[in-house]
Amino acid sequence: MICSDICEIQKETVLCSTTTMPTTTPTTSIPTCPEWDVAQNETFLLCNCTMAKCIENNTIEIVPYECPPVEMITCANGKNPVLVDDEYKCCKLYVCDCVCEGWGDPHYITFDGLFYSYQGNCTYVLMEEISPKHKLNIYIDNVYCDPTEDVSCPRSIIISFQSEVFTLINHNLLGAAQLEAHKNGILLKLPYAQQGVKILDTGINLVLEIPRLKVVITFGITGFSVTLPYINFGSNTQGHCGTCNNNQADDCKLPGGQLVEDCAMMADFWPAKHIEQPDCQIPSVPPTNKPRPPPIVTPCKPDSICHLLKSRVFEACHPVVSPDNFYQGCVFDSCHVSNPAVECTSLQTYAAACAQAGVCLYWRNHTTLCESDCPSSKVYKPCGPAEQPTCEDNSNEPRMNYTTEGCFCPDGMKLFNKESGICVDKCGCLDPEGNPREFNEQFEYKCQSCICGESTKTVSCKPKECPTAPVTSCMGPGFVLVNTTNPSDPCCSAFVCECHSNTCPPTNMNCPVGYIPEVSVPEGKCCTERICEPKRVCVHKNTEYQPGSLVPVEPCQDCLCTNVVEQESKLLKITCELQKCKTDCGMGYEYLEPDSDQCCGKCVQTHCVVSLNETKQLLKPGDTWSPPENKCQHYTCVEVGDTLTTFNSHIVCPPFQQSNCLPGTVQTSADGCCKICECDIFFSLGQKGEGH
Repeated sequence: MICSDICEIQKETVLCSTTTMPTTTPTTSIPTCPEWDVAQNETFLLCNCTMAKCIENNTIEIVPYECPPVEMITCANGKNPVLVDDEYKCCKLYVCDCVCEGWGDPHYITFDGLFYSYQGNCTYVLMEEISPKHKLNIYIDNVYCDPTEDVSCPRSIIISFQSEVFTLINHNLLGAAQLEAHKNGILLKLPYAQQGVKILDTGINLVLEIPRLKVVITFGITGFSVTLPYINFGSNTQGHCGTCNNNQADDCKLPGGQLVEDCAMMADFWPAKHIEQPDCQIPSVPPTNKPRPPPIVTPCKPDSICHLLKSRVFEACHPVVSPDNFYQGCVFDSCHVSNPAVECTSLQTYAAACAQAGVCLYWRNHTTLCESDCPSSKVYKPCGPAEQPTCEDNSNEPRMNYTTEGCFCPDGMKLFNKESGICVDKCGCLDPEGNPREFNEQFEYKCQSCICGESTKTVSCKPKECPTAPVTSCMGPGFVLVNTTNPSDPCCSAFVCECHSNTCPPTNMNCPVGYIPEVSVPEGKCCTERICEPKRVCVHKNTEYQPGSLVPVEPCQDCLCTNVVEQESKLLKITCELQKCKTDCGMGYEYLEPDSDQCCGKCVQTHCVVSLNETKQLLKPGDTWSPPENKCQHYTCVEVGDTLTTFNSHIVCPPFQQSNCLPGTVQTSADGCCKICECDIFFSLGQKGEGH
């Protein structure tokens, strides 16, 4: 018999109210205590916030259900307490939800707000249920990430839920995040929503939500956060994130339940045993309680940005979320990690904690080291809905109630759908290339006429109708009529005249004398045409003459090739004038009149000319002449063929001694050349006669 039946039977006694029933039940139809499966004196929920108690004689008694006063509590993790129903959903009480955060190299804040740093290089239990209730376990994979220091960074978060395993991975630990989500080792296309799990990418973080359990897990280059509702997981967690019970004293607990003072020592003992760990070094001896070393309070790098956490940039959040743990983690990174960008993780994790507490801060514009990198179609916002609005949203479907920073559509726009990532100002359809189209918008795509249907919210296309192409005729050599793409409409065809030079006739390259052929294709034509361009020459009787040369045009005329261009022929002009006859023949020549068929006479030689000492002497053919001062020198005019030539000769006189001559007998020879005397003659003859 169910509770409602009991209420129906006991209408008169108002069994389902808070009044006390008689010690004996008036009807035998009510089950006895053993049938309720409770022991004697045990109180249990009967129905509708009605409690019952099993008393003697196997009877039940209705017990009043009184709600205690609602008391405000302080959360050790610094979060605001939340008002929830008790386990019977009858009364209200304040609880502290479980929020575990990790960032940098890495630093942890447990569910109860305890801060510690841990440099393990393994996959560890981040959170697992002490008593399996929801079958949710979370693991973190830490790897060494700095080549100069033995510091580790979170490479992935592994979420085991029910029978599925989800892995959130960052493939680039110290640069721009390269995030992926896997399910059972298979890459997921985001956003993902199946079997009670949602995963989406905000551009900076991956966000996994289990709506039924109100679980939210984020992971990115900055680190991770795990948010669990206390009502589902309170006092039932263990691992690196500690026990969620609003008590920091028991957060550093070993798997066997032993408490240690230093959580960094505790963390070594939480390897994910069922995940293969080839490089893990697991201590065999439990840690001893040693005092923790004092934290570093001053950044090691002079250009550190850690001071911003305690500056006016984050001042609005300081009363809500203390920056101390995040500052301490940032300082540690400044001293132990070579890449200064790791300091950004402390600032970003603190800003995310502030956003969850309702304080939204534009902090990235205060540092160039941590600038956001959003695509041009989106804008950066420090606080926005993790599940962004889309055109396909259904108001009846629950949405992820989580705020995150990321790349969002500009104000007044929303995502076309979750998969496209395209921002639109009006909802409609996406064309085949992924561009948004408004309802009833008509457009062309790959020679198809398309329309965005409002009823179907899809694009439908059909082949474009083209008008009949007009047929034209081609004029001029080389042009051929072809069917080709319409220049004004690439989707339709048209008949056009195309130039096919291989159909052109051969070009005649002959030009008249004085001209040179030049070949070109005139505008608007297809085939080459020859043009005879004039040279800079004169032409006469098919012969070319260069400028300045004589041209034999007419007898008795002197003709010259000039540099003047004739307008009609474009050749150089020939100028002529009557030939001037030379009648001044010079000494020794006489001008001979021309014959009837000649233009000019000619000079004919009639005398020889002897030039001596600036004097000239004419000699007729056969004449001999001696200069007065030298009778021994003879010049004779001799006719050789048609030419008169002068020959000269010199007489050599015999030796002459005047002392051998008789006085008064010295005289010159007949030719006037040599001296002679009578003595010489006598002496000469006497010598001959005497035989001397």
